[in-house]
Amino acid sequence: MSLPPGFLDELRSRTSLGQVAGRKVLWDQRKSNQAKGDMWAPCPFHQEKSPSFHVDDRKGFYYCFGCHAKGDAISFVCETENVSFMEAVEILASEAGMTMPARDPKAQEKADRRTLLIDVVDKAVRFFRMQLRGGAGAEARAYLARRGLDDAAQDRFAIGFAPAGWQGLLDHLTGQGVKAEQIIEAGLAKPSQKGGKPYDTFRNRIMFPILDARGRPIAFGGRAMDPNDNAKYLNSPETPLFDKSRTLYNLASAREAAGRGKPLIVAEGYMDVIALATGGFDAAVAPLGTAVTQAQLQMLWRIADEPIMALDGDAAGLKAAYRVIDTALPLLEAGKSLRFVLLPEGQDPDDLIRAKGQSAMQALLDAAQPMVHLLWRRETEGRIFDSPERKAALDKTLRERLRTIQDPSLRSHYGEEIKRLRWELFKTPRPPGRGPFRRGAASPPAKPTEDTRGSLLASGGGDVEDRLREAVILAALLTEPVLITEFESQIETMRCADPDHAALRDCLLRHAGAPGDDLREAADSALGGDALEMLCRARHVAITPCLRNRGDRDLTRLTIAEELAKLEARAGLDAEIAEASEDLHGPADESLTWRLAQAALARQSAQRAQAEDKTEYDRGPNGAPINREERSAFAALMETIRFDKPGG
Repeated sequence: MSLPPGFLDELRSRTSLGQVAGRKVLWDQRKSNQAKGDMWAPCPFHQEKSPSFHVDDRKGFYYCFGCHAKGDAISFVCETENVSFMEAVEILASEAGMTMPARDPKAQEKADRRTLLIDVVDKAVRFFRMQLRGGAGAEARAYLARRGLDDAAQDRFAIGFAPAGWQGLLDHLTGQGVKAEQIIEAGLAKPSQKGGKPYDTFRNRIMFPILDARGRPIAFGGRAMDPNDNAKYLNSPETPLFDKSRTLYNLASAREAAGRGKPLIVAEGYMDVIALATGGFDAAVAPLGTAVTQAQLQMLWRIADEPIMALDGDAAGLKAAYRVIDTALPLLEAGKSLRFVLLPEGQDPDDLIRAKGQSAMQALLDAAQPMVHLLWRRETEGRIFDSPERKAALDKTLRERLRTIQDPSLRSHYGEEIKRLRWELFKTPRPPGRGPFRRGAASPPAKPTEDTRGSLLASGGGDVEDRLREAVILAALLTEPVLITEFESQIETMRCADPDHAALRDCLLRHAGAPGDDLREAADSALGGDALEMLCRARHVAITPCLRNRGDRDLTRLTIAEELAKLEARAGLDAEIAEASEDLHGPADESLTWRLAQAALARQSAQRAQAEDKTEYDRGPNGAPINREERSAFAALMETIRFDKPGG
């Protein structure tokens, strides 16, 4: 549906983001200034205790300094209510007293059809509930009682019963004026292949209504009462309402519970979810008979940063966990992952809670494994690595898995943990009295050569160099804010070594396009006036040519581009070194020492060439001379941060 020009602008002007967000968060009274529309609260998008979620009510934008969620009132409703963009607009327009423009006839027809089908499914829920309470549902009630589901649990999850007859539901709904075509379209009946009367999809089954993210019934799952039935569990077929790959059982209730701080748990089926919820773990969901999909993972991460996969500890449960890992690895982001709980073999959540109580389940959740450990377990459990070839095969497999992780920082951390686990697996203590060992103790490593000590790899100066480059980039962007959007993607991925730099980077991105004065005011607020002033007046920043002579946008653009390129080059080099180091075990050998020495010599040669050519820095932009004191300071700076020659 297309909206007329100006409609969204008017909607935003009539909507108070503070009021909209206030329904989901509790404002921090000490940090907030509601008179100025400056509000802070714990973020509704990830679990935290400190108020890092900021709302600027006057400008109508929010930003979280923890998870970096950002947007306006419409995106806030989309994320917290799990609705589409147009549904969020409709919700806000209704609250603001605005009439939605006339829909496209086809879109209106589709929306009306969904509403009608939801009503049909709702009528089916009431029918199944009635059947469970009647004589036909006696056996089903007895089964539920044996599973510990009392009347309160049955009412909470609207559990019902589909009688064994072929047209029980069909006759009931058509008797209420529902057309047979609508019953079929809702997935509640199937057309006869012999040209006869349609027949019910669900027969002689305990019925579990499946709700959408707004708590409306859209489908069913049915458990067979006949142990000889071909399908123990049966879900509704795909319909205009129901796509099982994009739906989770109990999502609406779990999202609300997770918002209250309950851990988000992903169980295997309906009964597991109900057992967890009635046992005090309200934020429980389950996929619908299939492996967890990418769409379902994204839904989970909109609710919690680290959902816990609670799976059976048998071979089938492990296999399911490994499938989840393969699906999740390419989607991982910093702060968004999964943890895993493998239940004792032969027990599901219901068995565990009934046998040992809520505390036993809580203990398992508290000890949930990070995903990297389960990945390692899959590739190593039950295997013997007694040859170089087998070890190399393991390394190759793990590298292939880690390459699917898109986030470079996250991929690096996974690599570090895998390297640690690998060392634990392969370490073999040497017997006393052999090699460098004497009487059971290792002799100290040989002293490094002068060339090795001079290597940049051993000097540890990279972090200081990165901080200096970051400062120059951020200060340059403050002087030419129009360049922020031009370099936005590179700035967004710039991993700042200094926390103050990271805060300033986020502020610049958040206020990109704002007037210079507003941007400076926002930067002062984010970093503190004193800290920002110290950054801009620091010697290594102040003597940068584009900052000494402001107004030359081309020179500023060139400076930013060069400094970003050098930061990216360093990050790439670090990644290469990290990957190469995976093959290094034990004390450094002569080959490594020789390589370090060669690196040191190459760096020294580059520095000598740089010293010979540094006269190019004797003039500022437009050929303006730099006085002796400034030239001395600038030369010292070049030596300190080991500036590379342009193009070198």
